[in-house]
Amino acid sequence: MPLLSTADFWPLLVYALAVVGLITLMLGLSHTLGAKRNDHATHEPYESGIAPTGDAHIRISVGYYLVAILFIIFDLEAVYLFAWAISVREAGLPGLIEASIFIGVLLVGLVYVWRLGALDWGPRPQKSLREQQE
Repeated sequence: MPLLSTADFWPLLVYALAVVGLITLMLGLSHTLGAKRNDHATHEPYESGIAPTGDAHIRISVGYYLVAILFIIFDLEAVYLFAWAISVREAGLPGLIEASIFIGVLLVGLVYVWRLGALDWGPRPQKSLREQQE
């Protein structure tokens, strides 16, 4: 018995053609029915009805990005733990042990990042001259 026959690919081909057809239809309709006006304000930046002021290229602290990345990493923890919580009965004791190890590794990472000062948002306090000499 062959693993895959040509009859197995027909649903995939029909689906792919339907997707391409739908995309073509939507793009064609938006091009045909869309507005054709081209004012001087068409290519101007516009945000919430307010004219832009200042430069769009501003400097943002690296700490902001670091906190954002850490939030994403530790937020993904919730996704994995939610999946584990759904199957907790099927996972049993081995699943509980693995989830505990997972949480433990994440807690060690969180403590490490905290000790580095990556979670400090405000300016760092200045050391006195005596503290700097020690």
